[in-house]
Amino acid sequence: MPKSIREELRQRLAGTTAEQTVDVLFAFMVEHGQAFYDEIVTQMEHALQCAELAQQRDYGDDAVTAALFHDIGHLLVGEFEAQQGPPQKDFVHEEVGAEFLSDYFPRQVTEPIRLHVAAKRYLCSTDSEYYDQLSDGSKRSLAVQGGRLAQHEQSELERNPSLPVALKLRRLDDLGKVPNHQAPQIEAYHGTVRRCLNSTDRAAST
Repeated sequence: MPKSIREELRQRLAGTTAEQTVDVLFAFMVEHGQAFYDEIVTQMEHALQCAELAQQRDYGDDAVTAALFHDIGHLLVGEFEAQQGPPQKDFVHEEVGAEFLSDYFPRQVTEPIRLHVAAKRYLCSTDSEYYDQLSDGSKRSLAVQGGRLAQHEQSELERNPSLPVALKLRRLDDLGKVPNHQAPQIEAYHGTVRRCLNSTDRAAST
């Protein structure tokens, strides 16, 4: 049986130093991030725009790293090969991405990633104008992601201390879809991402 994309990437990351970990993750993003996935920008363009916006707003290294990698789950499940056109199935990319990255980054990075879809559903439930400003692709994906939250789901999410950062990330997600925008390239975030690695990974390169 052929290896999954996740297994292949985890194998490439095995035994790497902190510098190499960042290099491997960046190479993976470049290699697999060229699909559009029902949007007007590629996944790579979207990631870079979101990271740029987080940096411009001085959200800090953890949030910039989360913004850069928030949709890596799409790439890890090979979602673009599994379906063509508008989404027909929810591959829970937010859970896949957060779980994979948790081996390398702390919760300050991975929890907002895990919650960024729930944050969209939350905003659709609590802000009457939010849904209207979503991209067409985000509206279509919302339908397969569960739609608006029920009241008990809203209350549960509001108890999560990572929700405020997840809401910021969600807003960046909505803004980072500008065609032909010249954002800084991924290497500009090498130091930022390296600083966010788990302490054991940081120690491995010192």
